Amino acid sequence: SMSSEMLLKIFSYLDAVSLLSVGCVNRRFYELANDNGIWLKLYSSSLQPKWRIWKIKSKQTETVSLGCAALHNKKPGYWKKEYIFKQTSAFKTRVMRFVKLLDPYTGLPCKNKEAMKVSGLSWIIVLKDKNGKEHVIEKPKLSFKDTSVTILWCGTHWPCLGILSTLKLFGVTPLLLDQSRPPNTKGPRRFSLISEYHLDNLTGSSVAVGADELVQLFSLSPGLLVGIWKEKNEIAFVMASLHYNQLLERSILGSATVQYSPPPNKPLLDDIDPEYGLHDYSLHLDLHGRSCMYLCGSFKGLFCRKGDIENGYLRLTVVSLKDNRKHVPIIGTFGICWETDVFKGNVKDCFVMDLTLLDETGKPFWCFSAPVYMELSSKSSGLYDYMGHIYTADYVDSEGKVCVEFVWLEETKEYITVSLVLYVSTKKVNSWYGTNY
Repeated sequence: SMSSEMLLKIFSYLDAVSLLSVGCVNRRFYELANDNGIWLKLYSSSLQPKWRIWKIKSKQTETVSLGCAALHNKKPGYWKKEYIFKQTSAFKTRVMRFVKLLDPYTGLPCKNKEAMKVSGLSWIIVLKDKNGKEHVIEKPKLSFKDTSVTILWCGTHWPCLGILSTLKLFGVTPLLLDQSRPPNTKGPRRFSLISEYHLDNLTGSSVAVGADELVQLFSLSPGLLVGIWKEKNEIAFVMASLHYNQLLERSILGSATVQYSPPPNKPLLDDIDPEYGLHDYSLHLDLHGRSCMYLCGSFKGLFCRKGDIENGYLRLTVVSLKDNRKHVPIIGTFGICWETDVFKGNVKDCFVMDLTLLDETGKPFWCFSAPVYMELSSKSSGLYDYMGHIYTADYVDSEGKVCVEFVWLEETKEYITVSLVLYVSTKKVNSWYGTNY
């Protein structure tokens, strides 16, 4: 029953976040909360230098704002959109400043945690069933590593696996962030689609990574691990591995429906010997089980010759079976730790691989974080230094392949990495350098 004039007067005292929230009450409030006069005052006061605002009296400000031609010639909601656009642009600029600071060791942004804190960034998954209903799962547990962050969602109210159609992973940030206040999880938020997965026939179409007494793990590319209860055939938890390369961009710069697409690489002129395919590459490799690290190593001076290019791949040999000086021991025994609100466990013979391959300029060329499982090889070691069973672990995506071999030493109860070979797709190299291998 309150008049529109009275409501507008009340709304004029609200800040931007409160205005957006009150606009969700009903259609009338939405139209009033779009008032150009209110939003133009917010726009003017927030973007003018403070020393100018101090010199302008409040009455003069109100007269200028309400009397300008821009106010009357614009459709309702115009200045609201302009305000949000300017605030969003300033927010992205502030966050991306952290991304420009690179770690010389990994070639990746070294201020990721600080940027996440400033942005109020969090991650959610949205499960959509076959009837179109969406189930939002929030409040994950985070585990940070040198080159990736592992995100674990667990709960007791997962929808039945048989009715689910898709799973979407989003980065979520406050639509308007007030630096003087902690992020408001109940206020208006911005969604950035990171990846989408199809859950139809999950157990048949995805890769089985391993199992223990309670759960079975299934891997979906890119970097998603779904734990299924063995007895109930329902979701126990979902774990996502996100590599720091473009992590913030994909979590912030995308939209709710379209994923962020990084700009193409600008190749540099190179006068290297034409007999070489790739040269002076660097690799940083982490193998971990979410809560524990098994291997953290860097390898420099990687290269391949023209003769190493075949079947659509360029081969980079990192660790050779014959060169025992480069063989790397593994700390502990492989396994992925998982947990829910009630249970905890460890699925053996699998791990998360974080790979960062840098080109000759130190720029990230191929990066991923993904679960990998090991298999017992039928061949014996054949090495005088190591007598034991050989295990293999392979990873494949559209940009390349990784093949690793470990030898299990029964005497010392440890794995030794005796072979590590990268196969980089020629399509990836051609698009990166503008060449034709």
